[in-house]
Amino acid sequence: MSLPGRGATLPGDPPGGRRAVAVWSTGVAVYFVAVIFRTSLGVAGLDAADRFHVGASALSTFSILQLLVYAGMQIPVGLLVDHLGTKKVLSIGAVLFTAGQLGFAFSPSYGTALASRALLGCGDAMTFISVLRLGTRWFPARRGPLVAQLAGLVGMAGNLVSTLVLSRLLHGIGWTPAFAVSALAGAVVLVLTLLFLKDHPEGQEPEPSPHRGAAYVRRQIAASWREPGTRLGLWVHFTTQFPAMVFLLLWGLPFLVEAQGLSRATAGELLTLVVLSNMVIGLVYGQIVARHHAARLPLALGTVAATALLWAATLAYPGEHAPMWLLLVLCTVLGACGPASMLGFDFARPANPPERQGTASGITNMGGFIASMTTLFAIGVLLDATGDDYTVAFSAVFVLQALGIGQILRLRGRAARRERERLVASRVETVHVPAA
Repeated sequence: MSLPGRGATLPGDPPGGRRAVAVWSTGVAVYFVAVIFRTSLGVAGLDAADRFHVGASALSTFSILQLLVYAGMQIPVGLLVDHLGTKKVLSIGAVLFTAGQLGFAFSPSYGTALASRALLGCGDAMTFISVLRLGTRWFPARRGPLVAQLAGLVGMAGNLVSTLVLSRLLHGIGWTPAFAVSALAGAVVLVLTLLFLKDHPEGQEPEPSPHRGAAYVRRQIAASWREPGTRLGLWVHFTTQFPAMVFLLLWGLPFLVEAQGLSRATAGELLTLVVLSNMVIGLVYGQIVARHHAARLPLALGTVAATALLWAATLAYPGEHAPMWLLLVLCTVLGACGPASMLGFDFARPANPPERQGTASGITNMGGFIASMTTLFAIGVLLDATGDDYTVAFSAVFVLQALGIGQILRLRGRAARRERERLVASRVETVHVPAA
């Protein structure tokens, strides 16, 4: 794969090249560490329950609060990046998620641990949109899809590190040393950001924009939300992302160990399979959509259908435990959820002009995290209410999928018409541009 930024550029485009790759890699490193910290509870759920003496619903509150903070920060972060620049926002994010991970390591009680995860979620929320913006500042526009795809793959690599490395540290050296050692990675990327990251190339400074107050912010949000493509993007993200997020972030390991009778080592390998599948399918989906733009919705709906089918087959299996082949297929299909959720941005992007891209991306990015929070909470409550009946608890997945599919089907026609209208209008403007 060639480096992003090679080749010809359009007039006014950033130059790309090796310098762009180096700067962008620094920003992506921050996102990589944020994902490790975000998903660290997924391999420590059972340990956290024992350490803090809490049940399933209290345990799910860790991830719910973390995702609540993350989702609530998406639009404010987009505005902060516009106002302060990427370097400052990523630096603040690195400080916050490192402090959160370190606080989690030394938390003596459930309350302080909860506060630490909230702090971590706040820092984590500042990374992804910042990295997307960094890519647009440093690479030509035609490289945008590739750069975004590579950023997503790096994030999944962070999930992989959490599954493989942090889980071994946790069971090798114990809770406090494992989380404290992992927090050092946050300090490293903070130093790299302060030393090497720049908001934009020389001569590519954006036009200064005066602060336009709360009324301007409200108009930006309202205008983005009025676009059917933005709302369709949100619901695609909502419906596709959460099954894998819930599985990796908290409930996958307990489900595989307690409901399916697997060892922690085998369960960890299945979690790893989800991540590896995500990385491979992400490349496939990216290439398909690049060649066939109309494939976006079929890929999204196909992923939802396959996920629902495999969950139903696993939960309804007549034996005491589902067979290993079925669990392998389930985890492989769950790997498609992340790449499918990225399709939501492909609906929101063409629906909004450049000055609203950050706001629209923030709205879209909220979808999957709202669905994940809801499902995490529902599963925890149902587990406590049913005496750890995972079949009943995980059935909450189908409710959220049905809601999301209904909204996607309702909005798809309007979004497609608006997208065609914008495309026709842009072609007409191009044809009638007066000669200089």
